[in-house]
Amino acid sequence: MEINQVTHRLSLMSSGIWQRGKEEEGVYGFLIEDIRKEVNRASKLKCCVCKKTGASIGCVAPRCKRSYHFPCGLQRECLFQFTGNFASFCWTHRPVQIITPNNYRESLPCTICLEFIEPIPTYTILRSPCCKNAWFHRDCLQVQAINAGVFFFRCTVCNNSDIFQKEMLRMGIHIPEKDASWELEENAYQELLQHYEHCDVRRCRCKEGRDYNVPNSKWEIKRCQCCGSSGTHLACSLLQSWEQNWECLECRGIIYNSGGFQKAKKHTLPNTNIVGINDCLLEESSPKLPRQSPGAQHKDLLRQGNKFRRDISTIIIELGFQIIKKTKRLYINKADIWNSALNGFRNQKFNPSYTIEVVYIHENDNFGIEHPGSKQEFLTLLMQHLENSPLFEGSLSKNLTLNSQAVKENLYYEAGKMLAISLVHGGPSPGFFSKTLFNCLVYGPENTLPVLDDVSDFDVAQILIRVNTATNVADLNSVMNECYNYLELIGCLRLITSLSDKYILAKDILTHHVIKRVQAPFESFKQGLKTLGVLEKIQTYPEAFYSIFCHKPENLSAKILSDLFTVHTLSDAQSLGFWNSYLQAVEDGKSATTLEDILIFATGCNSIPPAGFKPTPSIECLQTDFPVGNKCNNCLALPITNTYKEFQDKMDFAIRNTLRLEKEESCHYIGQ
Repeated sequence: MEINQVTHRLSLMSSGIWQRGKEEEGVYGFLIEDIRKEVNRASKLKCCVCKKTGASIGCVAPRCKRSYHFPCGLQRECLFQFTGNFASFCWTHRPVQIITPNNYRESLPCTICLEFIEPIPTYTILRSPCCKNAWFHRDCLQVQAINAGVFFFRCTVCNNSDIFQKEMLRMGIHIPEKDASWELEENAYQELLQHYEHCDVRRCRCKEGRDYNVPNSKWEIKRCQCCGSSGTHLACSLLQSWEQNWECLECRGIIYNSGGFQKAKKHTLPNTNIVGINDCLLEESSPKLPRQSPGAQHKDLLRQGNKFRRDISTIIIELGFQIIKKTKRLYINKADIWNSALNGFRNQKFNPSYTIEVVYIHENDNFGIEHPGSKQEFLTLLMQHLENSPLFEGSLSKNLTLNSQAVKENLYYEAGKMLAISLVHGGPSPGFFSKTLFNCLVYGPENTLPVLDDVSDFDVAQILIRVNTATNVADLNSVMNECYNYLELIGCLRLITSLSDKYILAKDILTHHVIKRVQAPFESFKQGLKTLGVLEKIQTYPEAFYSIFCHKPENLSAKILSDLFTVHTLSDAQSLGFWNSYLQAVEDGKSATTLEDILIFATGCNSIPPAGFKPTPSIECLQTDFPVGNKCNNCLALPITNTYKEFQDKMDFAIRNTLRLEKEESCHYIGQ
């Protein structure tokens, strides 16, 4: 049977044989005498690839004399059509897809395997005829066609089958006339008849394991009332009885965004100012707090919270309980903070739960001297670099960029991982996320509507403004015609029948540019944020994390700094008086330094981290010529002087020049 099938395939492609018999005659309709004649003919033909005889397949292009074996043709990228007369084309005359040039400036993902490819039609890269922004590897399409069969093989984006199959057959994709492989598999859907019995909460408390299920006890597994594909032991989610409602995190986020939950009282998020875009279309309402089940409310009350309103410092301190005493030393070059951090975190021996010990090194130091460093200063510098890195775009509120090289190097994952580690280990507030990026993380991209402020590309922003400000159908069609290539590329071409269509068009452009375009970076970044359970906490307490992800910390004041620093015993009373006067003078703008400069000088941080400082910042008075900041211990040594003027001059001089030298040492790399 296998020999007959091989003979059948070769007969279909051979140039000198026809199917003259019925299906049951000979080999699938190819008569034995015809096969013998074709074998005799092919024995006289030499393959233009391997130079051996037996090349029964020839190019159908007029005047082309090339003949080749089927495997040799595949190797040389010849094209075989498995339809009609089963024509074969050599590498010179094979059909090509005609694509408008200069439309594609960035890599796009194969919509089957999601690996990024250059959107240029070649033998190995094909484009969908019905969705202009859908691209595929030939191999991915062929595997899908074999598995789906003629009844299920269709465009992965729009589900079109007729136009899609016709083009794929023309381009040499074999679509077998059979049912889909998953329909032929015996008991393929047997698992759908089984109840889900597994505890999926992050910390399962059952000593017998996550699959342990004892009905009518606290170890009975309760399934998500929405999807039924996630579960929890009653005790693991503090549910009092099986009758109580319970939703998994994913379903909670979806229902939460769909209006199924009540809005919490006194819960407001700052509105994003939108210029030139209709509010009802592009403005996004503030996230709503979930209406919790009694069991979830009880859990929050036990944690001294109410409806997920919890203090962010408490949450991060709880995350910090995962850190163990075992230390991991990171060798950090301040002039190359990103790469040295990347090398440290990618080290096989690095564990996010280990206590981080920072050692500063210098490239030009021939003696290899190591300098103890401040962990919080290192994390602050790392977050500053991350904020200004090519992984994010925007001015103040930032979204992810589409950087193909960064995707290949898995840098978005590393960025998410760094951010999670920084928060848990006492780093600063990120403070630069856009509301859209934050909502995508919490509720999912499919439940998030971007706004114009999320678009940092000037040309795209202008298109959006022109679309929204169109006053009639003619103006709207004019914009469509001028931007035809771009709209075709992103799959947003649509038939305009009324002026109200502009709102849907603007929404489609926004969603593609801000969300769909960066799908691969977002998923990678999201996976990195799962480190140490940070993403789960963000999704559980969105309101608390919103304050530190989307807003910079509150401005420092003289009182905040005065209360922040504890005073060591036996300190000079006059110097402490000078210190308080100096803080007030700095706040009033009567000094060359700022309150942030003072905090950086003493701790390496320009703001108070969400989890606070460890150790607590302190002050001592010493017989020194100038103040000294010990960033490892968060200790500030004040000089003892006779007059306040002398005290202020020494403080200003030391702080200003120290920070200037440190900035000059590393500013050539931060922000690149």
